[in-house]
Amino acid sequence: MPKVKRVMKTDVVTVKRNTPISQATELLMKNNITGMPVVEEDMTLVGVITEKDVLRLFYASGNANNRTVGDFMTTPAVHFDENQDLQDVCNCLMDNFFRRVPVTSNGKVIGIVSRRDVLDYMFRADHDHISNDEAPDRASTNAAAK
Repeated sequence: MPKVKRVMKTDVVTVKRNTPISQATELLMKNNITGMPVVEEDMTLVGVITEKDVLRLFYASGNANNRTVGDFMTTPAVHFDENQDLQDVCNCLMDNFFRRVPVTSNGKVIGIVSRRDVLDYMFRADHDHISNDEAPDRASTNAAAK
């Protein structure tokens, strides 16, 4: 079974917990992503902020003044180590409503894997008629974040 690091994207859009929620919302829209890891300065994962989390703001009050990512992020963040089996990520994405999960090494964010990334990997492995263990490393072939 391939490891998560073969499929993850390494160009990850992240925010800090003190980032204004309006700025985080802008990053989600500008980068056409549905969520992103919340990290400390050293890239330690502390949570995840998603479109769904931001919708809570508008449902509750609609007032974004003086509100930060830390007010709305999901904690603890579900994440996977880069050396875990891709099957573990697949199970998580099938059993939950998540669209993506952060990838860590020693607690630090080093990548992200989305449902689309897994499907793309499976398609490429099948299309190229190669085993999952021989499929090209996604991190080195595609650095775009989704």
